[in-house]
Amino acid sequence: MNRSLPEDSLLAAIDLGSNSFHLAIARLDHGEVRRVDSLSEKVQLGAGLDKENNLTADAQARALACLARFAQRLQAIPHKYLRIVATNALRQANNASAFIEQAERILKKRIEIVAGREEARLIYLGVSHTLADEGRRLVVDIGGGSTEFIIGENFEPLLTESLQMGCVAYTQRFFADGYISAKALDKAIMAARQEVMAIATAYRDLGWQSVVGSSGTIKAARQIMAQNGWTNSSGFITPDGLQQVREKILTFKHVNDLSISGLKDDRRTILPAGYAILQAVFDELELDSMTYSDGALREGVLYDMLGRFSHEDIRDRSAQALLARHHVDNKQAQRVAQTAETFYQQVQHLLHLDDEDEDLLRRSALLHEIGLAISHSSYHKHGAYLVQYSDVAGFSHADQEKLSLLVGCHRRKIREEQKLQLIKSGGLSLFYVCVLLRLSVLLHHSRSDMPLPYTKLSTDGLLFILQFPDDWLAAHPLTQADIDEEIAYLEAWGISLIVK
Repeated sequence: MNRSLPEDSLLAAIDLGSNSFHLAIARLDHGEVRRVDSLSEKVQLGAGLDKENNLTADAQARALACLARFAQRLQAIPHKYLRIVATNALRQANNASAFIEQAERILKKRIEIVAGREEARLIYLGVSHTLADEGRRLVVDIGGGSTEFIIGENFEPLLTESLQMGCVAYTQRFFADGYISAKALDKAIMAARQEVMAIATAYRDLGWQSVVGSSGTIKAARQIMAQNGWTNSSGFITPDGLQQVREKILTFKHVNDLSISGLKDDRRTILPAGYAILQAVFDELELDSMTYSDGALREGVLYDMLGRFSHEDIRDRSAQALLARHHVDNKQAQRVAQTAETFYQQVQHLLHLDDEDEDLLRRSALLHEIGLAISHSSYHKHGAYLVQYSDVAGFSHADQEKLSLLVGCHRRKIREEQKLQLIKSGGLSLFYVCVLLRLSVLLHHSRSDMPLPYTKLSTDGLLFILQFPDDWLAAHPLTQADIDEEIAYLEAWGISLIVK
């Protein structure tokens, strides 16, 4: 199995943020990701959430028009080298699935909604690849709907958090009419300080040697300070510089009137809210200075994708961490995973399965007994819950949902609605992966260290045929009984299982 990324390959990442949509296209150059093209549009998807947390028709139209333009730039990118992630606005939107369905038709690629901490991890990955190693660093990224905080060393995040505060959300909350006042500014700062206060002690206790800001808000603040001579001698953002920005903002009565050297027109409306959040971060974390990095979520996605093709997939490390945390029997997990891999190799072309299906099968095989940490009774249901709701680095919400479904359906009776949910979440391929997982688990019910005999699996998608050596099943009556039971279970899914 060779999934290495050829030298000079083009790869791309799209970040569907709450304020802006970003497209980055890069070329692999001696193991490094070199950006060759980029696009960015202020879609302000977060501002398009109504009182019921539904994306308005206008917001969806803006977003889809932007993605149609992005799609024109992606024609030279193989689909497997493109990754699309969505953040806070689509985490919050009740009608996110309807919008994503339209967006995926335009981009012809699955969109991943990532959790806040996973967003933070990817941001750190993007930032850390753009900076020289300076020991332990704190990274702050102020987005449109959320703000991410990460402490890390080299390329490894040590502490990650995502807080529900962003420049678009705070603009709607404190500056909806566009009017600027010291009272509104102070209310926004205090609200942000209350959010940061919840994590401040843990972050200060861990500590850092340097502070880095990413995202448009911090870039805009630094540009304003640099243009007006308000940075320190190293060009860093400082408390004194922030005070100068505050005083300048308060000389204007309305966001439309904001005219400050270094401020771009498209950031006028969100500058007061963005400043308030940045000021709160400085106050609560007691920062002396902050530098800026162009690395951000999209760069992190590119490097994370590169890792997946270089056998350094964070998802495998996360799965191993879950195994250890919940004291899973690693020998049994490996037995099931090896048999699942054998079955996959035998039927992948017959069932049109791909590398992602193989990864899902392997990881679900490793994690299928995770629920035993809670109780033996209905442990598959407990396992499904743990996989669905744990913070697992590298996995999108959709990835975790698929794994959860596989773990929850790997044994016992199976209902028609479970089959429909598998197909809805991952198509027929996820349904077939579940069948392979069930057969793999079944054959290791005895938990024996004795290797299985060569077992041949063939299928046309409706009929699965398992072939054992002559007389082997006769010598293993418990396995025969398990298979007989499984034949009845699979019939409920419209699958015929024949044993020879």
